[in-house]
Amino acid sequence: MTIITIDFEASCLPYHGRSFPIEVGIASARTPSRSWLIRPHEDWAGWDWTSEAQSLHGIARDQLYRDGLPADRVMAELAAAVDDARVFADSYLDAQWLGVLASAAGTAPPVEIRHVEEVIDRLGADDADIARAQALANAQSFARHRAGGDAQWLAAFITALEAIVADRERAGERPLFDRVASRADHPPIGIAA
Repeated sequence: MTIITIDFEASCLPYHGRSFPIEVGIASARTPSRSWLIRPHEDWAGWDWTSEAQSLHGIARDQLYRDGLPADRVMAELAAAVDDARVFADSYLDAQWLGVLASAAGTAPPVEIRHVEEVIDRLGADDADIARAQALANAQSFARHRAGGDAQWLAAFITALEAIVADRERAGERPLFDRVASRADHPPIGIAA
């Protein structure tokens, strides 16, 4: 199974108002990251933009109009790049922003974005495994709060976590969780299925 990680940067966080995607990035353990700046679509006119978000990602609105690609082109290139891979994110918001982008492009999302919790559960990783994998990913230099860099970080985290759990299993330790059942099968409490 090919795993691709995905991350979006947005005009603001949803609790600040209606947010739209401004950059999407993907990465995998085997390939370098790729990202696209997204030109604001006419459907997003009047949607919110915050200086707080801009200070995090460092992308100015005029840069999007100058260097961003139209939503339909970004969606077509993204669909070709993810192909039949399983796509994971570390935020549930990424699926929302993919939906907003797909709607502007006049198409359906090309993939279902799954949450990284599914990988953690499948591996049976415990808190110590997760902390070690985070430390290993953090030790690498990625452009954080940019879509490509954040997707690279998540790919590095997953790769490190897989290696840590494999080493533990080779040492004869049992996983914390049964790999058959996962959070994907049982949504977290408080989240509608």
